[in-house]
Amino acid sequence: MICIDCGRERLEAIQDIFNDAIVNSTALYDYVPRSREVMEAWFEAKEKAALPVIGLLDDDGVLMGFGSYGPFRPHAAYKYSVEHSVYVEARFRGRGVGRRLLEELIDRARSQDYHMMIGVIDAQNAPSIALHEKLGFSACGSIRQAGYKFGRWLDLALYQKVLDTPEAPVEH
Repeated sequence: MICIDCGRERLEAIQDIFNDAIVNSTALYDYVPRSREVMEAWFEAKEKAALPVIGLLDDDGVLMGFGSYGPFRPHAAYKYSVEHSVYVEARFRGRGVGRRLLEELIDRARSQDYHMMIGVIDAQNAPSIALHEKLGFSACGSIRQAGYKFGRWLDLALYQKVLDTPEAPVEH
């Protein structure tokens, strides 16, 4: 497995993984698959804000999964907090791809002086919850019936990891 910074050349593979999650799971609380235009705007926003989009490739160069993070909330005092996402292509689940991606995101968040990472996880997603707990995230709340998909109400579980950065936070 090779960890890379994903460039635009991986956008179609990322879009395929996103859209599979939309259509076949509750990992994303969306109904409609994302278009190329939506994905290009998403990627451009990540680039502009210097936010990572990382991926893991197999030996043949196939994107097995990707991860990223972005602002937790838009208000200034949240500037040290990020919400992360990790998605693994169905064929590669259960092989440590998600763990490797999340570990790399934690390292990136530290290097960018973020203080808190939060995962917003469908409460029924036991593998994701277990992964977060193994990597030192702790449950910090839940939101009951936050979404409606596949004919049922969905609950969210929130998991956070407090990092030892930044050394000297400021309010500006």
